[in-house]
Amino acid sequence: MTEGAEAARAFASQYCADAQRCIEMLSASELGRFLELVEGAYRHDTQVFVLGNGGSATTASHMACDLAKNIYPFPPGGGIRPFRVTSLTDNVGLLTALANDRGYERVFSDQLSYYLRPEDLVIAISASGNSPNVVEAMAFARASGARTAALLGFDGGRVKSLVDAPVVLRSSNYGHVENAHLIVNHLVTQWMRRVLAAPVG
Repeated sequence: MTEGAEAARAFASQYCADAQRCIEMLSASELGRFLELVEGAYRHDTQVFVLGNGGSATTASHMACDLAKNIYPFPPGGGIRPFRVTSLTDNVGLLTALANDRGYERVFSDQLSYYLRPEDLVIAISASGNSPNVVEAMAFARASGARTAALLGFDGGRVKSLVDAPVVLRSSNYGHVENAHLIVNHLVTQWMRRVLAAPVG
């Protein structure tokens, strides 16, 4: 093995070990509360909105896709009520119009002002928890009587105190935080699939 290949192997090994330690730091109680809110939104047929910036925007899209499509244990048309989930990152025309006309800090809160109803669930995904548009959106959601949850990193930032169910991956490594958020997304998806495999009361 060349010196370069050995350095790459050592780096990969250390990265995977660090990522595993980060996953082990996730709080089961925080995850349980997050699952409770998502399941409650389905059971009460309320709308779920997911939002984030950058890599977290793609995770928001991923979560909306998985919860809308991949939670059903039966073929389409099997009598299971669909889950009403929307990512606020996906309407590029509206997102850029709001950013241009109202300012980027308003791109999510303004969308919520159009669609949000009391008891809906708003999920923020943010590594720092301090992005101004995410903070503003979660403050608006709370003031509007919505349920709120978040996947966060670092120390949770300002968003942590604005939500009912924060899940904080306590790491300052953006890659590990974003990896963990995707794992939580799939955890939530598989939990809902298990829930829907049983009769819904």
